[in-house]
Amino acid sequence: MPRFSIVVPTHEVAGRLSQALDSVLAQSFGDFELIPVCDAPHSPAGAVAAAYAGRDPRVTPVHSPPSAGLGAARNSGAAAATGTYLLFLDGDDELAPGALAALDAGLRDEEVDVLHFAHERVHWWDAETATPPLPRTPAGAFDPGRAPGLTGVTLPAWSAAYRRAFLTEHGLAFPGRHFTDLGWGGLVTLAARRVAVLRTVVVRHLLRRQGSRLNAPGEHQLDLLDQVELVLTRAAGQGLSADRTKPLFEQLFTVVLKTAAHPERLPAHRRRAFFRRAARLHRYHRPAGFRPPPGSLGVQHRLLAAGAYSAFRALRGANRLAAAVNRRLPRPRMLRTRALYALNLRRSLDENLAVYCAYWGRGYACNPAAIHAKARELAPHIRSVFLVEADAVDAVPKGLDHAVIGSHRAWEVLARAKYLINNANFADGVVKRPGSVHLQTQHGTPLKKMGVDQSTYPVVAAATGSFAKLLARVDRWDYNLSANPHSTQMWERAFPGSYETLEYGYPRNDVYYTATAEHVARVRRTLGVPEGKTALLYAPTHRDHSTGFDTRLDLEAFCAAAGDDFVVLLRAHYFYDEGRPRGGGRIIDVTRHRSSEDVCLAADALITDYSSIMFDYANLDRPIVVYADDWEVYQETRGSYFDLMKSPPGRVARTPDELTRLFLDGSYADAESAARRAAFRERFCRFDDGRAAERVVRRVLLGEPPEAIPPVVPLNRRTPAPTLVRS
Repeated sequence: MPRFSIVVPTHEVAGRLSQALDSVLAQSFGDFELIPVCDAPHSPAGAVAAAYAGRDPRVTPVHSPPSAGLGAARNSGAAAATGTYLLFLDGDDELAPGALAALDAGLRDEEVDVLHFAHERVHWWDAETATPPLPRTPAGAFDPGRAPGLTGVTLPAWSAAYRRAFLTEHGLAFPGRHFTDLGWGGLVTLAARRVAVLRTVVVRHLLRRQGSRLNAPGEHQLDLLDQVELVLTRAAGQGLSADRTKPLFEQLFTVVLKTAAHPERLPAHRRRAFFRRAARLHRYHRPAGFRPPPGSLGVQHRLLAAGAYSAFRALRGANRLAAAVNRRLPRPRMLRTRALYALNLRRSLDENLAVYCAYWGRGYACNPAAIHAKARELAPHIRSVFLVEADAVDAVPKGLDHAVIGSHRAWEVLARAKYLINNANFADGVVKRPGSVHLQTQHGTPLKKMGVDQSTYPVVAAATGSFAKLLARVDRWDYNLSANPHSTQMWERAFPGSYETLEYGYPRNDVYYTATAEHVARVRRTLGVPEGKTALLYAPTHRDHSTGFDTRLDLEAFCAAAGDDFVVLLRAHYFYDEGRPRGGGRIIDVTRHRSSEDVCLAADALITDYSSIMFDYANLDRPIVVYADDWEVYQETRGSYFDLMKSPPGRVARTPDELTRLFLDGSYADAESAARRAAFRERFCRFDDGRAAERVVRRVLLGEPPEAIPPVVPLNRRTPAPTLVRS
């Protein structure tokens, strides 16, 4: 029997789950079992937990549906536990170093039912920390009656260790629905006979940027009164002494009054009912001799006890009105445009209008273009406007309705469109209107650090600008698109927000499974690839510490050394207008070609460094070579989410000579290369199957429920577009 069983619910925390599990497995005290509770074995969190279970026998995942809630997940983990003491850890929190050793020492001399311990609150960006104080209590183990202020209702479930036999003896389980920590803490403390307090920090609790879900508006706020009634009824049934009942009552109703004082948390038609039920509970369970606290809180107690809803609302109304009046409205800069935009914001949303933008207006491209094309087929009633920069107008496909970014028309459609779809972000001045739907499609799989994860890399952070503005843009997203479980987890970390993740694949990659041999041949002719030649796409990424485009490779020398069978398609990062190649017909600059997907279809193999194009190209199941001449520098200046050198999609070359040799001896396309590519595809091509655009249109533009969306075709049942030259 292990000393500790540590239960970790994982729903919606896949991005940080590995850090939580690592913090447990790295403990110096090793006598424990670790029980991640996942919604499904193949969910993002389930996959993370399964990988840990495969490496460490102490990790034993169990499953609980997310619809059952946090309490049910914890109960499922507790039911599987075999340890002497039970701990709960949120999936985005961490155990402090040495935490289990400290707990073991604190429990060694005294057998206690509950050991409360200190925790550290960590700002979601690690900017600051705080350690909430625990109430004053006697030393050692004590009867709860000696510390009446320690009621348990204000302490999180993960801030204590529980003797499992005690929980079993009293049949204690987490109550259903929301505010389950409050009900659990009260019931556990009422049942306990010996408790203790350890003032050592055991848990580092991450304060989520989105705040507590319990503070969000909705019907779930009514569950608070169920938990309050549950605890107070149990206390009354036990004949609890007045010394213990008074602080319990006061702490519970402090929480109730906090919700009542924020009516926006409750549906408008339920606010008065919430107040009336709270008033009945207050009158029925108020201990004899209870005196309300001084100040405004005491006034709220008296108004609640009297059922004076109108007076209570009037007391709180002034501050809410002032906040509403002072609310800032982001606006575009130019005075006339600002006035027109503000005017259009007052008009009703156009339910059949969608606005698209890609790469900050560089043209008709990427996921937004693929979604737009599919929407014309499946949702023809929705009118579309593509936003482009003035210098990109000439490249807009014929017949495509477009507007120049910054123009009056652009701001008009941004104000009125129901749907706003972008692979980057719309301008800071764009207002997220109630009822509008913002879809962030992303434009690659993250190898390099993104979003707020860039903050520790000075060069990148300086170029990124205000992270506060970045997060304000993230707050507009309703949906965020993901191409694989890795992206789902990293976007959650890099762009913390309340959006819904759509694991549908990237629409721009659909063509890799729908293109025919004729399509591939036509693209090769358009790009000028000589018939019978093996086309190598060379696509290096941008370096944040460099200015201007640098091929980082003497392509002319490479072509001369590799032989006449090869030609190179040079595609510079989209930050640059052209690659400026030399070398005559052997090097073809395809940087200006609108579609990177077409360029990939034309290529028989890919050479890249750290560009996300490798993840997209892997869908074609063609050879990939990583040219990593400065991997250590890149990691130091930009950072990466995984070690590409340990998990490459094919062969790796660190010098020009090594790169040339791979093509001279054919090893760039040998069995070892194929094996690495297969593992890479399994990890990063999970959701790209040729139907991503359809899934997005049906879910976002047509509003179909998730269960009606076409499922992803398994990787082993897909057929990529053909290559015309055998590697």
